Amino acid sequence: MDKYDYIIIGAGASGLLLANAMANDSFFNSKRILLLDKNAKKTNDRTWCFWEKGPGQFDTIVKKEWNTVHFESKKLSQRTLIAPYTYKMIQGIDFYTHYLNKINNSPAITFIQEEVIDLVENSEIVTVKTRNNSYTGSYIFNSIFNFSMTKNQKRYPVLQQHFTGWVIQTQKPVFDPKEITYMDFSVPQKGNTRFMYVLPYSTHTALIEYTLFSEHLLDKQEYEEELKIYIKSRFLCDSFEIVEKEYGSIPMTSYDFRENHTNRIRYIGTAGGWAKPSTGYTLMSTAKKIPLVIEFIKNGKPLSKLNLKNKFWFYDLLFLDVLYAKNANGHKVFESLFSKLKPQKVFKFLDEETNLKEDITFINACPKLPFIKAFFNRLF
Repeated sequence: MDKYDYIIIGAGASGLLLANAMANDSFFNSKRILLLDKNAKKTNDRTWCFWEKGPGQFDTIVKKEWNTVHFESKKLSQRTLIAPYTYKMIQGIDFYTHYLNKINNSPAITFIQEEVIDLVENSEIVTVKTRNNSYTGSYIFNSIFNFSMTKNQKRYPVLQQHFTGWVIQTQKPVFDPKEITYMDFSVPQKGNTRFMYVLPYSTHTALIEYTLFSEHLLDKQEYEEELKIYIKSRFLCDSFEIVEKEYGSIPMTSYDFRENHTNRIRYIGTAGGWAKPSTGYTLMSTAKKIPLVIEFIKNGKPLSKLNLKNKFWFYDLLFLDVLYAKNANGHKVFESLFSKLKPQKVFKFLDEETNLKEDITFINACPKLPFIKAFFNRLF
C-alpha cells in the first residue's frame, strides 16, 4: 500500500481547489498528497456561475460575463444593471484543465484515476480502497456526496436544487447576450418552486436550464418537455440544435454535516455542507472555506473540530423550513425580494457579507407570516 499524508477524494471544485491550495503553500512541500477521481475530468459536464465585484481569482478561466439580471414572474418583470457586481460563468472543462495542469506541476501531489469504494479508519491511519488498489493516508478529505448522508435525521428538511440544462444554437438571433435570466417563474409551478434560468453566450447560443427547488426529482422526460415548451413560447423558436446537455442535483439543507466527520476524515464541498443551503451555489462558498481548512490543517487541530456555522446558517434554515412547508409558494418569496430590493442587496446577503441592519432589511422584504411561523416552530 502507498502511504500518503493527505488523500483528497474527488477532483471537483472542492477537491481541486484544496489540492491547488496545498500545492501553493510551502507547508505541504515535504508532504505526499494523493488526489483520486473515477473520471479523467476531460468532459464539459457542468458549469459554475457566481457573482462578484471586480476582478477575481477565476478570471483567467471565466467563459462569459454579464452585467444585467432579468427576473420574471406572473406579477413582476424586471431588468436591472448589477454594478458593481458582475455575473460570471466557468465551464467545467476549463476549470478541470486549468487546475489539473497546475496540480500536475506540483511534485507533492499525485493524481490517479480510480474509483473509491470504501474507507477503513483506525486510530492512526485511514485505508482508502479503490477498485484495484488500496492507499493509506493520515488525513482524508472526501468530496463524494450521497443523499443518504442526510436521510437518517428529521431535524433538518432536505430539498434538492435539481435541473436539466441544454446549450442550444438557433437559426435566428433570439437571445440578448448582455443579460442573464436569473429566475423566470412565469412557468407553471405545479405544486413546486420551478423556474427557468438562461445564460446567453451570443444572439444565437444560450444555456437554458429548467430548475426546481423541491424534495423529489422528476422523470427525465418532464424536464426536457418543459424546456421545449419554454424555448418555443419564450423565444418563438421551433428550430434549434442541442449542443450540450447537463443534469444535476444539489442538496439544499442546513443539516450539520459535521456528524459525518471524524478526526481523520473531513467531508468537503457539497459533501461537507458547503453548498449555500438557500441557493445551491457552491463555487464561491467553497473558495472562501478552503483557506480556513488550510489554516486548520497547519495548526494541527483535529479535522472534526472545524466549525463553519454562522448567523446565515440559521437564516438559510428558516428559508428551507418555509420552502419545505409550502413548496408551491416558493416563487412568492423571490418575487417579494426582487420587488422590494435591488439585486445588489440580494447578492450581498447571499454572499453572507451583510451586517445586522442589512439583514433586517432583507428579512423585512420577505413575506412575513410563513417566516414568523418557521421561526417560532424552530424556537419551540
